[in-house]
Amino acid sequence: MPVLDGMISALIDLNRSDDEGLVPQLTSQLRSLIATGRLGKGHVLPSSRRLAIDLGVSRNTVTYAFEQLAAEGYLAASAGRRPVVMVDGGAHGDGVEAVVSGARPARPTLSPWAMKLKQADWPLSYQAPLKPLRPGHGDAREFPNEVWARCLRRNAVLAARREIGPVNRPRLCEALAHHLATSRGVRATADQILILPSAQAALTLIAAVVIAPGDEVRVEDPGYPGAAAAFHASGARVTGMRLDEQGMRWTSGSAAPKLIFMTPSHQHPTGRLMSLARRNEFLRASRPGKTWIVEDDYDGEFHYDSRPVPALQGLDSHGRVFYVGTFSKAMTSDIRLGYLVVPPALAGTFEIAQRHIGLIASSHIQEALAEFIADGHFLAHLRRVRRLYHARRDHLAEGLQRHLGEVLAAEVPSGGIQLVARLKRGRADRAAVERLIEAGVVTRALSSLALGKPRDHGLLLGFAAWRESEISAALRTMASCF
Repeated sequence: MPVLDGMISALIDLNRSDDEGLVPQLTSQLRSLIATGRLGKGHVLPSSRRLAIDLGVSRNTVTYAFEQLAAEGYLAASAGRRPVVMVDGGAHGDGVEAVVSGARPARPTLSPWAMKLKQADWPLSYQAPLKPLRPGHGDAREFPNEVWARCLRRNAVLAARREIGPVNRPRLCEALAHHLATSRGVRATADQILILPSAQAALTLIAAVVIAPGDEVRVEDPGYPGAAAAFHASGARVTGMRLDEQGMRWTSGSAAPKLIFMTPSHQHPTGRLMSLARRNEFLRASRPGKTWIVEDDYDGEFHYDSRPVPALQGLDSHGRVFYVGTFSKAMTSDIRLGYLVVPPALAGTFEIAQRHIGLIASSHIQEALAEFIADGHFLAHLRRVRRLYHARRDHLAEGLQRHLGEVLAAEVPSGGIQLVARLKRGRADRAAVERLIEAGVVTRALSSLALGKPRDHGLLLGFAAWRESEISAALRTMASCF
């Protein structure tokens, strides 16, 4: 039965507290009225002003809903005229009818790659809020935002006059090659460096280029879930490698895999430092041209207790190590820039793959970062926050011992931005994390980082992003929860 103009508002129920918003609600409900035939073909709707008054919403809300339905072909709308329904609900609305009637929509068919990513649950379907002591972050409040903003503004203006050039801006690649050589012992020319939207993008690119279905990949266990997810989705057989006090352990006598992923500078999540002898052991065991090593140096700028061990990549004389890094830990998480140092023999292939997949960073942000590094701002910032993070690490470790020493045993890393506190009794680290999040302290369960059955149970606690007063407050809350 057709609906009279005055009754349309009575059939629409808008929930103003719904996170979905009023425009999507109104659009969806009008679409349903058309799909079910309540508003038939040729029906003239009230004006946007009239319907807005009847519903008690702004005129823009109604206008945006009408425009969306017109774009979808449900309405004909033109300036100065009331919208007209253009479809017959019975003919056009089969797909919508199923939703309106409550029928379950057909399950979409996904590729094997997408199915494997869903199984991995990475990135996490639940993203914890950025509160103490969430791991994995530096302190954005300590970043020289005004200096960075000047670099951005200057290079955004220059972008209009700059000729279209390489996707990996030479000025940044050269500045980065110099920085990595002096600070981390990385040996690379500018044309071996790709600038990417994130370190995770680098892992996805590596998997796309060098991994074939069925290849064996070895990763740390426990380790970084994003690496296992990227390689598993590419069809690899991913095997976890046990850790000892030096991090990832090579199993003597085992056949070399296609790829080995490791975080030797600060093992994720334990923070353990791989010795020079262990690094050389991995290099000797890998076959040049057959086995690739991916070195993820996600927080390699932060060493506190001693001089850093040179990067594994700098020890490699056969071009078998990929070096992955990110600016999100040292600068701010929203900068969205990572980088990949590629073995010389693969540089051209990787740049083609980078452009094909579209893993390209904004050129003016790259140019701004090149200026930020060249003018000394990046190193000045690193020197300052190293002192801050060092003090925060010590403050957290001392507070854990004082307030929670009977429950947790902290492993104090030589660097990095987070630490592991192991449960002394029991294995209920996931239940502990849920209890702490409810109380306002964000952490992560160590067992959730295991590739298979968890062997380790504890909490991953961030210290870099949090001031000492915030760390102290979080420790008091933790003590009350335990």
